[in-house]
Amino acid sequence: MPDYELRVNGKTRTARTDPDTPLLYVLRNDLALNGPKFGCGMAQCGACTVHVDGKATRACVTPVSTLAGKAITTLEGIGTPDHPHPLQKAFLDEQAAQCGYCTNGMIMTAKVLLDTKPNPGAAEIKQALAGNLCRCGAHNRIVRAVQRAAKAAGA
Repeated sequence: MPDYELRVNGKTRTARTDPDTPLLYVLRNDLALNGPKFGCGMAQCGACTVHVDGKATRACVTPVSTLAGKAITTLEGIGTPDHPHPLQKAFLDEQAAQCGYCTNGMIMTAKVLLDTKPNPGAAEIKQALAGNLCRCGAHNRIVRAVQRAAKAAGA
């Protein structure tokens, strides 16, 4: 098995794995980064979303061999418990995580939206998050959390 050097959350990490191993497995099993979740394994639910070079990417279908020289950011890389990212804080403040399974994907997708459009309307937020599934029915709180984070960032 070859070694792969990955730039994850600003640090170079090495993983020895098969070329076709999904990034999600390396993040969770080898690097102990458990923000991204395994949901469907087919890039349809969004639970595994990470950023690759600033773009929302489904880690469950992204082979580790395709990531040389790319910057990978996980939920753990955008904030800490002591200094949460405004989206992480807003999700807590709005109680936007009921079971918490979709939260990683919602936050990571919303961050890309806010990075490109700092003050989106509710319809834009809903459209951006449409590919992320939430079975708990926390959608309204999630939209409010993204709006709260946008306001906090603009303050």
